Amino acid sequence: MRGADESKTERARRLRSGLTDAEGTLWYRLRASRLNGYKFVRQEPIGPHTVDFICRECRLVVEVDGEQHADSQRDAVRDKWLADRNYRVLRFWNNDVSQNLAGVLETIATALAEAPPHPDR
Repeated sequence: MRGADESKTERARRLRSGLTDAEGTLWYRLRASRLNGYKFVRQEPIGPHTVDFICRECRLVVEVDGEQHADSQRDAVRDKWLADRNYRVLRFWNNDVSQNLAGVLETIATALAEAPPHPDR
């Protein structure tokens, strides 16, 4: 069994303690299986990346982005890397979360309901 990569774990801890307002708002609604019983974790290292939120059971990644991510080639590469490993990625802008939280949650719930079973199960 391989151990955790301490540098990735430490980075994830730093990110967890420095959530943006939008991430904090969404996390409050996703944590403790509050969205239709699906379990999410936050700031999870996956390969060379750290994702904002993930439902491991459904392999669904949720990213909350600020304007610095607009037209980001780095995000496109990252999304492709995740898709190649059977993850689905939903991206929302910070203002979507703050101004239309119900719509964001509905989009996530729909994606969870459409999720194929985890390939390892």
